[in-house]
Amino acid sequence: MAGEPQKKQHLSALVGHTNGLTKPTCLAAAAGGRTEGGGRAAGGGAASKKLVIKNFRERPALPDSYTQDTWKKLHEAVRAIQSSTSIKYNLEELYQAVENVCSYNASPTLYKQLRQVCEDHVKAQILQFREDSLDSLLFLKKINKCWQDHCRQMIMIRSIFLFLDRTYVLQNSMLPSIWDMGLELFRNHVISDKLVQNKTIDGILLLIGQERNGEAVDRSLLRSLLSMLSDLQVYKDSFEQRFLEDTHRLYTAEGQRLMQEREVPEYLHHVNKRLEEEADRVVTYLDHSTQKPLVACVERQLLGEHLAAVLQKGFDNLINENRIADLTLLCQLFSRVKGGQQLLLQSWGEYIKNFGTAIVINPEKDKDMVQELLDFKDKMDHIIEVCFQKNEKFINLMKESFETFINKRPNKPAELIAKHVDSKLRAGNKEATDEELERILDKIMIIFRFIHGKDVFEAFYKKDLAKRLLVGKSASVDAEKSMLSKLKHECGAAFTSKLEGMFKDMELSKDIMVHFKQYMQNQSDPGNIDLTVNILTMGYWPTYTPMDVLLPPEMVKLQEVFKTFYLGKHSGRKLQWQTSLGHAVLKAEFKEGKKEFQVSLFQTLVLLMFNEGDEFGFEEIKMATGIEDSELRRTLQSLACGKARVLNKSPKGKDIEDGDKFTFSGDFKHKLFRIKINQIQMKETVEEQASTTERVFQDRQYQIDAAIVRIMKMRKTLSHNLLVSEVYNQLKFPVKPADLKKRIESLIDRDYMERDKENPNQYNYIA
Repeated sequence: MAGEPQKKQHLSALVGHTNGLTKPTCLAAAAGGRTEGGGRAAGGGAASKKLVIKNFRERPALPDSYTQDTWKKLHEAVRAIQSSTSIKYNLEELYQAVENVCSYNASPTLYKQLRQVCEDHVKAQILQFREDSLDSLLFLKKINKCWQDHCRQMIMIRSIFLFLDRTYVLQNSMLPSIWDMGLELFRNHVISDKLVQNKTIDGILLLIGQERNGEAVDRSLLRSLLSMLSDLQVYKDSFEQRFLEDTHRLYTAEGQRLMQEREVPEYLHHVNKRLEEEADRVVTYLDHSTQKPLVACVERQLLGEHLAAVLQKGFDNLINENRIADLTLLCQLFSRVKGGQQLLLQSWGEYIKNFGTAIVINPEKDKDMVQELLDFKDKMDHIIEVCFQKNEKFINLMKESFETFINKRPNKPAELIAKHVDSKLRAGNKEATDEELERILDKIMIIFRFIHGKDVFEAFYKKDLAKRLLVGKSASVDAEKSMLSKLKHECGAAFTSKLEGMFKDMELSKDIMVHFKQYMQNQSDPGNIDLTVNILTMGYWPTYTPMDVLLPPEMVKLQEVFKTFYLGKHSGRKLQWQTSLGHAVLKAEFKEGKKEFQVSLFQTLVLLMFNEGDEFGFEEIKMATGIEDSELRRTLQSLACGKARVLNKSPKGKDIEDGDKFTFSGDFKHKLFRIKINQIQMKETVEEQASTTERVFQDRQYQIDAAIVRIMKMRKTLSHNLLVSEVYNQLKFPVKPADLKKRIESLIDRDYMERDKENPNQYNYIA
């Protein structure tokens, strides 16, 4: 029992020596229970044990002079940092000293003392900048060094006073952090000084000006100084405004001067170079907030103020010379400026209309009009694709402009497009493969779409198609049918119904000729002439003027045989022979040997005469054949004055005169066995063109009449304006209001409709 109290005391001493820990009651109770009972107390066993840690009851007291001594040490350290000399004390020791001072509520005093020391130092710096002898660059270098030193010093000072910064300053929202305090002091005592600020800004602007003039400058110095202004929050007020004013002045003068001196491509490249330079400045040393106003200023002064002048001076030339790269740049630059794209669109539309009108209006260019239009369209498409990035606005305006200029000259473009298609689809057109021909036809269809008078195209196309089919001059049936399907797709089935009928006639004619050949084999006297006939439905084909000629008896007999055969199968039909479309193959014997001639029916009649005699005069031939005068002259010209001269003419000459004599050329020589003697083509006369156009006009009148009657029959009563509007919607060709009025008057005269008795501006349908 004697050892137990000692054990208890020993335990108590252990618990008591806890460096500020107080002994918990539960622990004491447990200990007591264990000593006395020699075992665990019942209550102690059930309760959980806790260890509570508490601070010292009393903080150790500092010596009276501790704060002053500590500040003296800290002050020395700050002065050493500011004067760039070595610090006597260990940095960790200084940090600990700040922590100790702050722990004893001396933070406010310490902060004020630190601020005062920093302020005194910064104030002293201003004196070095008041010397007038410093030039601009040296001044900037000096202010930059001062700023760099200040930043370095404040980082060091803050690292020593970090505990103060993170406790006292953080808890007082009104106080700036040590770093911000340093910025504030530098701003208030250095940069806010009018002399220093002006000299700094002037120097920076001078350097930027030199760089804009192409001189090399210290960009890192500029970056550092502008970063300083930004950090000190005086960038916008002190620098940016003056910088933008300088920029405005510079580029206003430069834009006006260079627009006078330089050509448009040079000027555009200069503008682009300036924009790239300014963007680079923003990246390298300007604050990013300056980018938007700076770029806007350059765009406005170098581009915005000169948009119309640039377009007027050089846009047409850029397209004429096909300067794709420059046009691309122009489009990119104009899209950056407000209203730029709109002005560019206007110029684009005007250019297309002017250039296209020059092609279409000039009759001297008719020969190459369609090819020029196709080339022009290709060129415009390429510009849209490459320069304008397939912009929908430019595409739509191009279509509108093409439609406008191509219809400034009514009917002629439609006629010439039809003839151009004919030249491409005619046999002997060796310039294109099937794929290329298909591509050419697609391009022609694009031009065709712009034409209002599509019925004019149809009339001329039909006339040319008939020639190709009847003379067998079509390059390819597939190409013909492809073109037909394109027209059908574009204009509807009604537009191509007659053209399709022409193809059907040709196919039916082949079947009829198969049966006719069988029919002829069963005849007692089949004859020695092989006859091929094409049966043409008059409604489908162009109108041909019948020409009566005197045929040899063998031919007349064969015609009658075919007539009997055909009408036997198709009673009630009427056949009319079109001698102007006939052609034949003649066998001839010369001293050199036998030859075959592929000739027209008129040429055949002339040559057959020389079986009856050796020499005939012009008038004799005319009487014997019955061929019309001008047609006979052209026929004789082809036989006696062409490349293959089967007849000799006396006197010699290119033109056929009334007194000329013709003899058969027995000495005729030619390297080929079968020779095609082309008829001298009579150029399409003005009368022929006029008659085709007149037929189109006549057809249009019927269509207008039909449309008016159709509308009136449905509506019964309609005002003049509404009737005109509905007629325009139904018609696919342009009509002048005056012509429309004439058709209405004509229908009133023919009792299809009448004017309302009470309201003369209204029409009533007459059933």
